[in-house]
This record gives sequence, structure tokens and C-alpha cells, in this order.
Amino acid sequence: MDKGILIEYADMKEEIKDLRRRIEKIQKELDKLYGQIVVDSVSCGKKGKKPLGTVKITGRPVGVISRKEQLLKKRNRRLEELEEELLEMTIQVEEYIESIEKSELRIIFRLYFLDDLSYPKVADQMNKMFPKRRIRYTDENIKKKIQRYFENVPQCPDKK
Repeated sequence: MDKGILIEYADMKEEIKDLRRRIEKIQKELDKLYGQIVVDSVSCGKKGKKPLGTVKITGRPVGVISRKEQLLKKRNRRLEELEEELLEMTIQVEEYIESIEKSELRIIFRLYFLDDLSYPKVADQMNKMFPKRRIRYTDENIKKKIQRYFENVPQCPDKK
């Protein structure tokens, strides 16, 4: 197992966020369409060149609504599939993190990769966990620790 699993995990989390945003957008459009009433006037037959009369027709845009509902169902199914994959991948990421020898690095990796914290937030958390540490954690310090780990691990590929 290599760092590729960490990269794929982060990418999948972003993909799920994007899919949720798209589902929310479709849901808002559908809500708007459900409240919308379409009105049209239609001529009824002709006698020569003159129409016999006009009729006002009202209704909902059923075709558009049904297409949006189908798209929403399709995206919801895809979201469920991705969430299942993410759950499986989370287990793999946790196993990878547990394989790291140093406890300090395991904590940093959990905070950064699993909890999605930024470097400064990871540094704050680490400082809270280890208040008596002589040299305080900084965002640059955390970033360097992660980079050095990947440089020194032989099974990891060089770049993403």
C-alpha cells in the first residue's frame, strides 16, 4: 500500500462534495418547477382565415420535471455508490496510517487526511495534545514532516 491511497481518498471526498452540490442544485430547480404554472393561449380551429376562438391552457412543465427527477434519482444512486466506496477506502487509509511507525506522524496523518484539517489547524491540534513540547508545532513544521515521510518511504511514487 502506498500514498496513492491517500491521494485517491482525498480526491473521492472532493468528488462526493461536488456531487452533493449538484444534487442540491437540481433539488432547488425541481422545487421551483413544482411551484411554476405554465399558461398558454391556443386557437380553436379556423373558419377560413379567422380562428373560431382562443382557449387559455394552464399546467405544469411535466416533461422538464420528469427529466429533472430522473437525473436526481441517477445522481442520488451514484452518491450512494461513492459513499460506499469511500467507506471502504477509509478503512484502507486507516490501515495505511496504522502502518506508520512513529506515533506523532500517525496523529498528524489522521488529523490531516482523515479529519481534513489544514496545516495550521493540525498544528493547533498538535499543540493542544502536546502542550509541554519544547518546540511548538507550526503549519510549516507539519507540512515538512508529511513531505519528509513521503520522501523517505521507498514504496511511495515520486509525484501524484
